[in-house]
Amino acid sequence: MRQLLYDFKVWRQIEATGRSGSDDGFDVRAWEQETPLVEQVDGTEEEEDAPLAPGRLWLVQCKRERTVGPGKLAGYLDDIPEEERGRIYGVIFAAACDFSKKARDVFLAKCREMGFAEGHLWGKAEIEDMLFQPKNDHLLFAYTGISLQTRRRTLKSQLASILTMKRKAKRHLDEQGWVLLRDPDDKRFPFLDEDETLPRYERGRWRVVRYLGLAHDGLRFLGARHFAYLAEDGVGWDYAEAMNDAHPHRHDDPWCSGDEDHEVRSTAWGIWEKLPKHCQAWYEIAFVIPLDRIVAIDEIGDDWFSGPHLFVHLTNSETAYHHLEVPPAYGQRTAFPNKEHRSVIFPRSEKE
Repeated sequence: MRQLLYDFKVWRQIEATGRSGSDDGFDVRAWEQETPLVEQVDGTEEEEDAPLAPGRLWLVQCKRERTVGPGKLAGYLDDIPEEERGRIYGVIFAAACDFSKKARDVFLAKCREMGFAEGHLWGKAEIEDMLFQPKNDHLLFAYTGISLQTRRRTLKSQLASILTMKRKAKRHLDEQGWVLLRDPDDKRFPFLDEDETLPRYERGRWRVVRYLGLAHDGLRFLGARHFAYLAEDGVGWDYAEAMNDAHPHRHDDPWCSGDEDHEVRSTAWGIWEKLPKHCQAWYEIAFVIPLDRIVAIDEIGDDWFSGPHLFVHLTNSETAYHHLEVPPAYGQRTAFPNKEHRSVIFPRSEKE
């Protein structure tokens, strides 16, 4: 409280009387600097070496209490020694609690009754307001470990990093182009783990995906693309879950196993081709990587994959967007792929 007091007035002296043990009930005694006495000579002001007027005496009382009611507040003021009251100009009472309107009214009335020129009641709200002022940020940090300026600098730095990554993505990534997503912690790159019993992504935490473009929530990539059916009523639908046209081919992905089931795709295409043109749809799933999760973008690539490399810690919790649409050439229609309304048009995958 004494440190918050420094900017409240222009002081000649501040004493921490509460540390002595015999403080007459008050924790701080301070003398406010008054305006220097100035004499005018021939219409000019003589300010140099002007004597200072006597300082105004202030007393500050601090209480760490949950509640301070009107009666207790008036009692604290009554505890000021009689011989001191005539010399006191102002009183500040500070406590770590909120004061009611009645308590504030009683405090001001009591200050006037005792002849004090100023009386200030600093409750929890007032103290918090002062601590959250930029000039007191060092005090907020010293006593609470919170620094608003540090938070603002951190936020500014984070935002600058995101915008830099956004501009770099805009400049170096081509929409509908292939990019390589790489986990920066996987030192096995570019050689897959020799254990072929492991799932592909566990053998090497990198994958080639098609980039769809910038969105409000980050960079979007194509995760799946299937032949689909959309009924004339726009409700019934189905998709060929056993095939996926989002997977890159060998000439796009050097780690591609080449074991795509072309027969499965051919079967799905045969069913899709026989559908009425206005019911031939595509079902796509896009996933999003937020810009703040991207560690770096290497636009040059290397001898394994010459396209851009995006270093990012991939998880299984990326936001996914599902899109069901009949292409514009066949009378563009879109619908929400509700699982409850799914029909049986295409064969199910073996896992189902």
